Amino acid sequence: MKIANYKDSPTHKFDNETVKGVTGRVVIGKEDHADNFCMRVFTLEPGGFTPRHSHDWEHEIFVHSGKGKVYKNGEWRDVQSGTVVFIPGSEEHQFMNGGGEDFVFVCLIPSGVAEI
Repeated sequence: MKIANYKDSPTHKFDNETVKGVTGRVVIGKEDHADNFCMRVFTLEPGGFTPRHSHDWEHEIFVHSGKGKVYKNGEWRDVQSGTVVFIPGSEEHQFMNGGGEDFVFVCLIPSGVAEI
């Protein structure tokens, strides 16, 4: 069993032309012997965004704090603390910070794909 504060996990910072102001953490993954899923926590600073992309696997999102936007089917949808999002495999998506404070969300993916 693992019990930890997510902020104690190593950070991976992303900032280039396709992704801006994003910090990712693998909080539960293969190093924890998690055989089925990987849990990640992403923080998008104000003005930050993830790349617009799609992939074969589904993933589940829980918005922990802040306000954001999710790109779905050609439009942006508002999300905030407490919102859940299910993204089926092969669906194009993107996240962006939609407020003036950090936008933090938890993302679950299947094991066997790149964790971060």
